[in-house]
Amino acid sequence: MRIATWNVNSLKARLARVEEWLELARPDVLCMQETKLADAAFPALAFEALGYASAHHGEGRWNGVAILSRVGLDDVVAGFADAEAPDAEAPDAEAPDAEARLLSATCGGVRVVSVYVPNGRSLDHEQYRYKLAWLGRLRRHLAATVDPSGDAVVCGDFNIAPDDRDVWDPGHFVGATHVSEAERAALGDLEAWGLVDVFRRHFDADGLFSWWDYRGGDFHQKRGMRIDLILATPSMASRSVFALIDRNARKGQQPSDHAPVIADFEERP
Repeated sequence: MRIATWNVNSLKARLARVEEWLELARPDVLCMQETKLADAAFPALAFEALGYASAHHGEGRWNGVAILSRVGLDDVVAGFADAEAPDAEAPDAEAPDAEARLLSATCGGVRVVSVYVPNGRSLDHEQYRYKLAWLGRLRRHLAATVDPSGDAVVCGDFNIAPDDRDVWDPGHFVGATHVSEAERAALGDLEAWGLVDVFRRHFDADGLFSWWDYRGGDFHQKRGMRIDLILATPSMASRSVFALIDRNARKGQQPSDHAPVIADFEERP
């Protein structure tokens, strides 16, 4: 099974590129982030013509996550499992997330979760506190809905560089988001629960990035970050046979600022 993730940074602007890439890369499952579409505007028929069933959780101008699958698409859930208004009978319930950042489905027997983690903006910004709270809620969501001994992947734009290998210059990011101790600890909590960074099973080197700013020629100057991840349960990760960041998809006219990340998995014996 080939599973991929891609922050497309506006599906409306990038639809033709996504269609072309699907025909080239032929993933069995593609998780997308930042579709920036309402559900009614999502081009499901275009993907159906390419052989993909689809699910989308969007809000319009911002955010938006999707899952495309040509190996089945079942048990679709948008948002967090604990999303309900707190009341006297359920005082620990949490209100639904106002932003469309999480979508889950079962594809070919694998539980697939597409995530778009909040950016955080700056360490003193309320969005940074929201980011840390969101990551904690994701950890609880996985514990409630996913069996870590089974087959599952959590894919998406995590807006966290796992370690200093994953940024072009650690000194440039001192005091910034994406590399703070609290963010990396939250990502570590997800991994401790039962997830493996599949890309790092295959590559140890630094300088392997999935995002580059549009400004200043950063892509050509190799000034980027690895923030798009495929995290898999141990049973899945042990069967990973290939991983790739497709830098070619970041080239050409009107690219996303992110490149797709791909992982191939052998079937369970």
